[in-house]
Amino acid sequence: MAKTENKIDLFKEYKSEYKATAKPGFVQTGPAQYLMIDGQGAPGGSEFEERIGALYSMAFTIKMTRKFAGLGDYTVCKLEGLWFTEDGTDDFANLPQEQWQWTLMIRTPECVKKADLEKAAKALLDKGKAEAVKDVRLEKLKEGKCVQVLHVGPYDQVCEAIEKMQAFAKENGKTFTGKHHEIYLSDPRRVAPEKLKTIVRRPVA
Repeated sequence: MAKTENKIDLFKEYKSEYKATAKPGFVQTGPAQYLMIDGQGAPGGSEFEERIGALYSMAFTIKMTRKFAGLGDYTVCKLEGLWFTEDGTDDFANLPQEQWQWTLMIRTPECVKKADLEKAAKALLDKGKAEAVKDVRLEKLKEGKCVQVLHVGPYDQVCEAIEKMQAFAKENGKTFTGKHHEIYLSDPRRVAPEKLKTIVRRPVA
């Protein structure tokens, strides 16, 4: 039997992009392909839960379909999210959560193509899964140079990390240019709120 290829693990392959400590620092990121789905409203609300379910369903269906077809295997990456407001302002944390807009994302290998996405959506719809799977898309994210910090604690206290990043950027003559980006290293179903680890990232210029 032929030896199978090594399993792709993007988190390990691009580990320099996921290094973060409690002290903010700069990180240079390259273009990355993601499965993405958009929405609006409070984290944990009905729309959020439906769309995060659709995103994960698509991610694992694509992975397993490719694996069983002999097209290689890869690790499904951690959940990430972009958070913003309709008018593009930074101050989303001070708005009612019903007004928060977000893009949930899972980084995906370049070998995954639009045809894989369409095939997975059809398979899931045929099984009676939520129509939201049709809203998952493949898209490249290009952030470049970013300020990055590790936040340890509840998600609703991430404003502490944002303040650190803002001060660091100002000290270094930089300004935020892109959307607020969070990378969720912990599973909130298994980790206490005070121990949750989240990388907080923001593009700068």
